[in-house]
Amino acid sequence: MTAFRWDDTAAQIVAELADTSEPAGDRLARRYATAVWSYLVEPGDGVAGALVGALGADSALHEVLAGARDGIAADAAGLTAAELRAGISRWKPRLQAEEIAFALARARDVGARLVTPDDDCWPRALRDLGAHAPLCLWVRGDSGRLAKLEPAIAIVGARAATGYGEHLAGEFAAELAGRGIAVISGGAYGIDGAAHRGALAADGLTAALVAGGVDKPYPTGHADLLRRIASSGVVASEVPCGSVPSKWRFLQRNRLIAALGGATVVVEAGWRSGSLNTASHASQLGRPLAAVPGPVTSGASAGCHRILREYQAQCVTTADEVCELIGLSNAAQVETGTRTDDRTRVVDALSSRSWRDVDDVARRSGMAPEDVRTHLGLLALDGTAEAQGGGWRRVAARAAG
Repeated sequence: MTAFRWDDTAAQIVAELADTSEPAGDRLARRYATAVWSYLVEPGDGVAGALVGALGADSALHEVLAGARDGIAADAAGLTAAELRAGISRWKPRLQAEEIAFALARARDVGARLVTPDDDCWPRALRDLGAHAPLCLWVRGDSGRLAKLEPAIAIVGARAATGYGEHLAGEFAAELAGRGIAVISGGAYGIDGAAHRGALAADGLTAALVAGGVDKPYPTGHADLLRRIASSGVVASEVPCGSVPSKWRFLQRNRLIAALGGATVVVEAGWRSGSLNTASHASQLGRPLAAVPGPVTSGASAGCHRILREYQAQCVTTADEVCELIGLSNAAQVETGTRTDDRTRVVDALSSRSWRDVDDVARRSGMAPEDVRTHLGLLALDGTAEAQGGGWRRVAARAAG
Protein backbone atom coordinates (compact mmCIF):
# COMPACT_ATOMS: atom_id res chain seq x y z
CA MET A 1 0.00 0.00 0.00
CA THR A 2 1.15 3.56 -0.72
CA ALA A 3 1.74 5.84 2.26
CA PHE A 4 -0.52 8.87 2.51
CA ARG A 5 0.30 11.98 0.51
CA TRP A 6 -1.59 15.04 -0.71
CA ASP A 7 -3.61 13.88 -3.68
CA ASP A 8 -5.06 16.55 -5.97
CA THR A 9 -7.64 14.13 -7.36
CA ALA A 10 -8.80 13.12 -3.89
CA ALA A 11 -8.87 16.77 -2.83
CA GLN A 12 -11.10 17.58 -5.80
CA ILE A 13 -13.50 14.80 -4.74
CA VAL A 14 -13.60 16.32 -1.24
CA ALA A 15 -14.51 19.68 -2.80
CA GLU A 16 -17.34 18.00 -4.70
CA LEU A 17 -18.67 16.48 -1.47
CA ALA A 18 -19.53 19.90 -0.07
CA ASP A 19 -23.17 21.02 -0.32
CA THR A 20 -22.11 24.66 -0.22
CA SER A 21 -19.90 26.52 -2.71
CA GLU A 22 -16.81 24.56 -3.65
CA PRO A 23 -14.14 25.17 -0.97
CA ALA A 24 -10.68 26.27 -2.02
CA GLY A 25 -7.34 27.20 -0.51
CA ASP A 26 -6.97 26.77 3.23
CA ARG A 27 -10.59 25.73 3.61
CA LEU A 28 -10.15 22.90 1.12
CA ALA A 29 -6.97 21.81 2.90
CA ARG A 30 -8.83 21.63 6.22
CA ARG A 31 -11.74 19.79 4.66
CA TYR A 32 -9.47 17.28 2.93
CA ALA A 33 -7.50 16.73 6.13
CA THR A 34 -10.74 16.29 8.08
CA ALA A 35 -11.88 13.61 5.64
CA VAL A 36 -8.55 11.84 6.14
CA TRP A 37 -8.88 12.10 9.93
CA SER A 38 -12.30 10.45 9.79
CA TYR A 39 -10.60 7.46 8.18
CA LEU A 40 -7.72 7.38 10.69
CA VAL A 41 -9.56 7.48 14.00
CA GLU A 42 -12.26 5.52 15.75
CA PRO A 43 -15.28 7.49 16.93
CA GLY A 44 -14.79 9.42 20.15
CA ASP A 45 -10.98 9.49 20.05
CA GLY A 46 -10.31 12.28 22.54
CA VAL A 47 -6.60 12.55 21.69
CA ALA A 48 -7.38 13.20 18.04
CA GLY A 49 -10.15 15.60 19.04
CA ALA A 50 -7.82 17.59 21.28
CA LEU A 51 -5.07 17.72 18.63
CA VAL A 52 -7.39 18.77 15.81
CA GLY A 53 -9.16 21.25 18.09
CA ALA A 54 -5.87 22.91 19.02
CA LEU A 55 -4.08 22.92 15.66
CA GLY A 56 -6.78 22.51 13.02
CA ALA A 57 -7.27 19.37 10.95
CA ASP A 58 -4.56 20.15 8.36
CA SER A 59 -1.80 21.20 10.78
CA ALA A 60 -2.65 18.28 13.08
CA LEU A 61 -2.33 15.86 10.17
CA HIS A 62 1.06 17.31 9.21
CA GLU A 63 2.23 16.78 12.80
CA VAL A 64 1.19 13.14 12.63
CA LEU A 65 3.00 12.67 9.32
CA ALA A 66 6.11 14.27 10.81
CA GLY A 67 5.91 12.19 13.99
CA ALA A 68 5.30 15.22 16.26
CA ARG A 69 8.85 14.90 17.54
CA ASP A 70 9.40 18.27 19.21
CA GLY A 71 6.55 18.10 21.76
CA ILE A 72 5.07 21.46 20.73
CA ALA A 73 1.92 19.87 19.31
CA ALA A 74 1.31 17.85 22.46
CA ASP A 75 1.68 20.95 24.62
CA ALA A 76 -0.68 22.96 22.42
CA ALA A 77 -3.33 20.24 22.66
CA GLY A 78 -2.93 19.74 26.41
CA LEU A 79 -1.66 16.19 25.88
CA THR A 80 1.30 14.36 27.31
CA ALA A 81 3.98 13.22 24.91
CA ALA A 82 3.04 9.63 25.72
CA GLU A 83 -0.62 10.24 24.86
CA LEU A 84 0.28 11.74 21.52
CA ARG A 85 2.76 8.97 20.70
CA ALA A 86 0.13 6.36 21.51
CA GLY A 87 -2.35 8.19 19.27
CA ILE A 88 0.06 8.33 16.35
CA SER A 89 0.75 4.62 16.74
CA ARG A 90 -3.02 4.01 16.39
CA TRP A 91 -3.52 6.28 13.41
CA LYS A 92 -0.47 5.70 11.19
CA PRO A 93 -1.37 2.13 10.12
CA ARG A 94 -4.47 3.60 8.45
CA LEU A 95 -2.55 6.23 6.47
CA GLN A 96 -2.98 4.37 3.20
CA ALA A 97 -3.56 6.48 0.12
CA GLU A 98 -5.53 3.93 -1.90
CA GLU A 99 -7.95 3.08 0.89
CA ILE A 100 -8.62 6.73 1.70
CA ALA A 101 -9.14 7.54 -1.99
CA PHE A 102 -11.54 4.59 -2.32
CA ALA A 103 -13.62 5.80 0.65
CA LEU A 104 -13.84 9.30 -0.85
CA ALA A 105 -14.80 8.00 -4.29
CA ARG A 106 -17.41 5.74 -2.72
CA ALA A 107 -18.95 8.72 -0.92
CA ARG A 108 -19.16 10.63 -4.20
CA ASP A 109 -20.67 7.65 -6.01
CA VAL A 110 -23.51 7.23 -3.50
CA GLY A 111 -24.24 10.96 -3.29
CA ALA A 112 -23.00 11.41 0.28
CA ARG A 113 -21.94 14.80 1.59
CA LEU A 114 -19.09 15.72 3.93
CA VAL A 115 -20.02 18.17 6.68
CA THR A 116 -17.36 19.69 8.93
CA PRO A 117 -17.41 22.17 11.81
CA ASP A 118 -16.49 24.85 9.24
CA ASP A 119 -19.93 24.50 7.65
CA ASP A 120 -22.87 26.69 8.66
CA CYS A 121 -25.12 23.65 9.00
CA TRP A 122 -22.88 21.94 11.57
CA PRO A 123 -25.13 21.07 14.56
CA ARG A 124 -24.21 23.29 17.50
CA ALA A 125 -25.34 20.62 19.96
CA LEU A 126 -22.38 18.41 19.03
CA ARG A 127 -19.97 20.96 20.48
CA ASP A 128 -21.07 19.86 23.94
CA LEU A 129 -19.08 16.66 23.37
CA GLY A 130 -15.84 18.63 23.58
CA ALA A 131 -12.76 16.68 22.49
CA HIS A 132 -14.98 13.65 21.90
CA ALA A 133 -17.13 15.43 19.30
CA PRO A 134 -17.09 13.98 15.79
CA LEU A 135 -14.50 15.51 13.49
CA CYS A 136 -17.02 15.46 10.64
CA LEU A 137 -20.27 13.88 9.52
CA TRP A 138 -20.91 11.91 6.33
CA VAL A 139 -24.49 12.60 5.28
CA ARG A 140 -27.11 11.13 2.96
CA GLY A 141 -29.86 13.62 2.24
CA ASP A 142 -29.82 17.41 2.33
CA SER A 143 -27.04 18.26 4.78
CA GLY A 144 -28.64 21.68 5.35
CA ARG A 145 -31.30 19.89 7.40
CA LEU A 146 -28.68 19.31 10.10
CA ALA A 147 -29.12 22.94 11.08
CA LYS A 148 -32.84 22.31 11.58
CA LEU A 149 -32.43 19.59 14.21
CA GLU A 150 -33.40 21.97 16.97
CA PRO A 151 -35.60 21.53 18.87
CA ALA A 152 -35.15 17.77 18.82
CA ILE A 153 -35.97 14.72 20.91
CA ALA A 154 -34.01 11.46 20.81
CA ILE A 155 -36.29 8.42 20.94
CA VAL A 156 -34.48 5.12 21.50
CA GLY A 157 -35.13 1.64 22.77
CA ALA A 158 -34.95 -2.08 22.26
CA ARG A 159 -34.50 -3.76 18.90
CA ALA A 160 -36.64 -6.66 20.11
CA ALA A 161 -39.50 -4.34 20.96
CA THR A 162 -43.04 -5.35 21.79
CA GLY A 163 -46.14 -4.04 20.04
CA TYR A 164 -46.72 -1.81 23.06
CA GLY A 165 -43.29 -0.19 22.71
CA GLU A 166 -43.45 0.26 18.95
CA HIS A 167 -46.93 1.77 19.16
CA LEU A 168 -45.86 4.34 21.77
CA ALA A 169 -42.61 5.20 19.97
CA GLY A 170 -44.50 5.80 16.73
CA GLU A 171 -47.22 7.80 18.42
CA PHE A 172 -44.76 9.98 20.35
CA ALA A 173 -42.67 10.59 17.23
CA ALA A 174 -45.67 11.49 15.06
CA GLU A 175 -47.03 13.95 17.60
CA LEU A 176 -43.63 15.54 18.18
CA ALA A 177 -42.89 15.78 14.46
CA GLY A 178 -46.31 17.29 13.90
CA ARG A 179 -45.36 20.03 16.36
CA GLY A 180 -42.16 20.83 14.48
CA ILE A 181 -39.83 18.88 16.78
CA ALA A 182 -37.17 16.78 15.03
CA VAL A 183 -36.94 13.10 16.00
CA ILE A 184 -33.45 11.61 16.45
CA SER A 185 -32.78 7.88 16.55
CA GLY A 186 -30.43 5.17 15.31
CA GLY A 187 -32.21 3.53 12.38
CA ALA A 188 -32.31 0.08 14.04
CA TYR A 189 -35.14 -2.42 14.23
CA GLY A 190 -37.74 -2.04 16.98
CA ILE A 191 -38.14 1.29 18.75
CA ASP A 192 -35.76 3.20 16.47
CA GLY A 193 -37.61 2.17 13.33
CA ALA A 194 -41.01 2.90 14.88
CA ALA A 195 -39.84 6.40 15.87
CA HIS A 196 -38.57 7.18 12.37
CA ARG A 197 -41.73 5.84 10.75
CA GLY A 198 -43.91 7.89 13.09
CA ALA A 199 -42.05 11.09 12.22
CA LEU A 200 -42.25 10.32 8.51
CA ALA A 201 -45.98 9.60 8.78
CA ALA A 202 -46.46 13.12 10.13
CA ASP A 203 -44.29 14.63 7.37
CA GLY A 204 -41.83 15.69 10.05
CA LEU A 205 -38.05 15.87 10.24
CA THR A 206 -36.15 12.83 11.44
CA ALA A 207 -32.44 11.97 11.55
CA ALA A 208 -30.88 8.51 11.74
CA LEU A 209 -27.37 8.35 13.20
CA VAL A 210 -25.79 5.11 12.00
CA ALA A 211 -22.73 3.22 13.21
CA GLY A 212 -21.30 2.24 9.82
CA GLY A 213 -20.75 4.01 6.52
CA VAL A 214 -23.79 5.69 4.99
CA ASP A 215 -23.11 3.88 1.71
CA LYS A 216 -24.48 0.56 2.98
CA PRO A 217 -27.82 0.51 4.83
CA TYR A 218 -27.72 -1.30 8.15
CA PRO A 219 -29.73 -3.22 9.06
CA THR A 220 -30.34 -4.27 5.47
CA GLY A 221 -34.02 -4.81 6.26
CA HIS A 222 -34.29 -1.05 6.81
CA ALA A 223 -32.85 -0.10 3.40
CA ASP A 224 -36.16 1.38 2.26
CA LEU A 225 -36.75 3.15 5.58
CA LEU A 226 -33.28 4.72 5.51
CA ARG A 227 -33.88 5.79 1.92
CA ARG A 228 -37.11 7.50 3.00
CA ILE A 229 -35.36 9.19 5.90
CA ALA A 230 -32.62 10.51 3.58
CA SER A 231 -35.20 11.83 1.11
CA SER A 232 -36.83 14.15 3.64
CA GLY A 233 -34.44 14.10 6.61
CA VAL A 234 -30.88 13.03 7.31
CA VAL A 235 -28.92 9.78 7.55
CA ALA A 236 -25.51 10.55 9.05
CA SER A 237 -22.37 8.85 10.35
CA GLU A 238 -19.00 10.01 11.61
CA VAL A 239 -17.19 7.09 9.95
CA PRO A 240 -16.45 7.15 6.20
CA CYS A 241 -18.07 5.08 3.50
CA GLY A 242 -16.93 1.49 3.53
CA SER A 243 -16.81 1.34 7.35
CA VAL A 244 -18.55 -1.59 9.01
CA PRO A 245 -20.75 -1.12 12.10
CA SER A 246 -18.91 -2.68 15.04
CA LYS A 247 -19.96 -2.93 18.69
CA TRP A 248 -17.61 -0.08 19.63
CA ARG A 249 -18.99 2.12 16.89
CA PHE A 250 -22.55 1.46 17.99
CA LEU A 251 -21.70 2.48 21.55
CA GLN A 252 -19.90 5.63 20.40
CA ARG A 253 -22.67 6.46 17.92
CA ASN A 254 -25.03 6.66 20.89
CA ARG A 255 -23.26 9.75 22.20
CA LEU A 256 -24.23 11.57 18.98
CA ILE A 257 -27.88 10.63 19.41
CA ALA A 258 -27.81 11.86 23.01
CA ALA A 259 -26.03 15.10 22.05
CA LEU A 260 -28.36 15.96 19.16
CA GLY A 261 -31.47 15.36 21.25
CA GLY A 262 -32.52 18.20 23.50
CA ALA A 263 -33.78 15.32 25.64
CA THR A 264 -33.64 11.53 25.38
CA VAL A 265 -36.63 9.25 25.84
CA VAL A 266 -36.14 5.51 26.28
CA VAL A 267 -39.41 3.86 25.29
CA GLU A 268 -38.58 0.21 25.90
CA ALA A 269 -35.33 -1.47 26.92
CA GLY A 270 -34.10 -4.71 28.43
CA TRP A 271 -31.94 -4.82 31.55
CA ARG A 272 -28.69 -4.73 29.51
CA SER A 273 -30.00 -2.83 26.50
CA GLY A 274 -27.67 -0.58 24.51
CA SER A 275 -30.24 2.14 25.13
CA LEU A 276 -28.84 2.41 28.65
CA ASN A 277 -25.60 3.51 27.03
CA THR A 278 -27.45 6.31 25.25
CA ALA A 279 -29.14 7.21 28.54
CA SER A 280 -25.73 7.38 30.23
CA HIS A 281 -24.41 9.75 27.55
CA ALA A 282 -27.48 11.97 27.91
CA SER A 283 -27.02 12.06 31.67
CA GLN A 284 -23.33 12.95 31.36
CA LEU A 285 -24.18 15.75 28.95
CA GLY A 286 -26.75 17.14 31.35
CA ARG A 287 -29.58 16.51 28.89
CA PRO A 288 -33.05 15.75 30.26
CA LEU A 289 -33.60 11.99 30.38
CA ALA A 290 -36.91 10.16 30.50
CA ALA A 291 -38.26 6.64 30.26
CA VAL A 292 -41.65 5.10 29.54
CA PRO A 293 -42.89 2.65 32.19
CA GLY A 294 -44.16 -0.78 31.25
CA PRO A 295 -45.48 -3.89 32.99
CA VAL A 296 -43.19 -4.91 35.84
CA THR A 297 -43.38 -8.45 34.49
CA SER A 298 -42.05 -7.42 31.06
CA GLY A 299 -38.35 -7.94 30.45
CA ALA A 300 -38.64 -5.46 27.59
CA SER A 301 -39.33 -2.68 30.12
CA ALA A 302 -36.81 -3.73 32.79
CA GLY A 303 -34.21 -1.31 31.41
CA CYS A 304 -36.69 1.59 31.51
CA HIS A 305 -37.47 0.89 35.14
CA ARG A 306 -33.74 0.69 35.83
CA ILE A 307 -33.23 4.10 34.20
CA LEU A 308 -36.04 5.58 36.27
CA ARG A 309 -34.46 4.24 39.44
CA GLU A 310 -30.71 4.57 38.83
CA TYR A 311 -30.54 7.66 36.60
CA GLN A 312 -33.34 9.61 38.29
CA ALA A 313 -34.99 9.89 34.87
CA GLN A 314 -38.44 11.36 34.50
CA CYS A 315 -41.42 9.15 33.82
CA VAL A 316 -43.28 10.09 30.62
CA THR A 317 -46.48 8.64 29.20
CA THR A 318 -47.62 11.24 26.65
CA ALA A 319 -46.13 13.45 23.96
CA ASP A 320 -47.13 16.48 26.04
CA GLU A 321 -44.93 15.24 28.88
CA VAL A 322 -42.07 14.67 26.42
CA CYS A 323 -42.41 18.28 25.21
CA GLU A 324 -42.08 19.48 28.78
CA LEU A 325 -38.58 17.94 28.92
CA ILE A 326 -37.32 20.63 26.55
CA GLY A 327 -39.38 23.43 28.04
CA LEU A 328 -42.27 23.40 25.59
CA SER A 329 -45.62 23.67 27.33
CA ASN A 330 -48.88 22.39 25.91
CA ALA A 331 -50.01 25.96 25.38
CA ALA A 332 -47.09 26.59 23.03
CA GLN A 333 -48.07 23.60 20.93
CA VAL A 334 -51.35 21.98 19.91
CA GLU A 335 -54.05 22.24 22.55
CA THR A 336 -55.03 18.80 23.86
CA GLY A 337 -58.77 19.29 23.50
CA THR A 338 -58.43 20.77 20.04
CA ARG A 339 -56.24 17.86 18.97
CA THR A 340 -58.99 15.38 19.82
CA ASP A 341 -61.65 17.44 18.02
CA ASP A 342 -59.47 17.88 14.94
CA ARG A 343 -58.78 14.17 14.83
CA THR A 344 -62.52 13.53 14.74
CA ARG A 345 -62.95 16.06 11.93
CA VAL A 346 -60.30 14.31 9.85
CA VAL A 347 -61.86 10.89 10.46
CA ASP A 348 -65.29 12.25 9.48
CA ALA A 349 -63.80 13.65 6.26
CA LEU A 350 -62.48 10.24 5.20
CA SER A 351 -64.45 7.61 3.31
CA SER A 352 -64.19 3.89 4.03
CA ARG A 353 -64.77 3.11 0.35
CA SER A 354 -63.05 5.75 -1.81
CA TRP A 355 -59.56 7.23 -1.64
CA ARG A 356 -59.30 10.97 -0.95
CA ASP A 357 -56.17 13.10 -1.27
CA VAL A 358 -54.99 15.46 1.44
CA ASP A 359 -56.44 18.56 -0.21
CA ASP A 360 -59.85 16.90 -0.48
CA VAL A 361 -59.75 15.85 3.19
CA ALA A 362 -58.67 19.38 4.15
CA ARG A 363 -61.58 20.89 2.20
CA ARG A 364 -64.11 18.50 3.74
CA SER A 365 -62.80 18.97 7.29
CA GLY A 366 -62.23 22.71 7.06
CA MET A 367 -58.63 22.36 8.18
CA ALA A 368 -55.24 23.37 6.77
CA PRO A 369 -53.57 20.65 4.64
CA GLU A 370 -50.46 20.59 6.85
CA ASP A 371 -52.60 19.92 9.93
CA VAL A 372 -54.50 17.22 8.08
CA ARG A 373 -51.22 15.47 7.16
CA THR A 374 -50.20 15.34 10.83
CA HIS A 375 -53.49 13.77 11.89
CA LEU A 376 -53.50 11.33 8.98
CA GLY A 377 -50.07 10.14 10.08
CA LEU A 378 -51.37 9.53 13.61
CA LEU A 379 -54.48 7.79 12.29
CA ALA A 380 -52.30 5.52 10.15
CA LEU A 381 -50.22 4.55 13.17
CA ASP A 382 -53.21 3.33 15.17
CA GLY A 383 -54.84 1.66 12.17
CA THR A 384 -57.77 4.06 11.80
CA ALA A 385 -56.69 5.20 8.31
CA GLU A 386 -54.59 3.81 5.49
CA ALA A 387 -52.79 5.36 2.53
CA GLN A 388 -52.30 4.27 -1.05
CA GLY A 389 -50.43 6.42 -3.51
CA GLY A 390 -51.57 9.94 -2.74
CA GLY A 391 -54.96 8.91 -1.34
CA TRP A 392 -56.30 8.12 2.13
CA ARG A 393 -59.33 6.25 3.41
CA ARG A 394 -60.81 5.20 6.73
CA VAL A 395 -60.30 1.59 7.79
CA ALA A 396 -63.83 0.23 7.96
CA ALA A 397 -63.23 -2.23 10.82
CA ARG A 398 -61.96 0.55 13.08
CA ALA A 399 -64.74 2.89 12.07
CA ALA A 400 -67.32 0.34 13.12
CA GLY A 401 -65.76 0.06 16.58
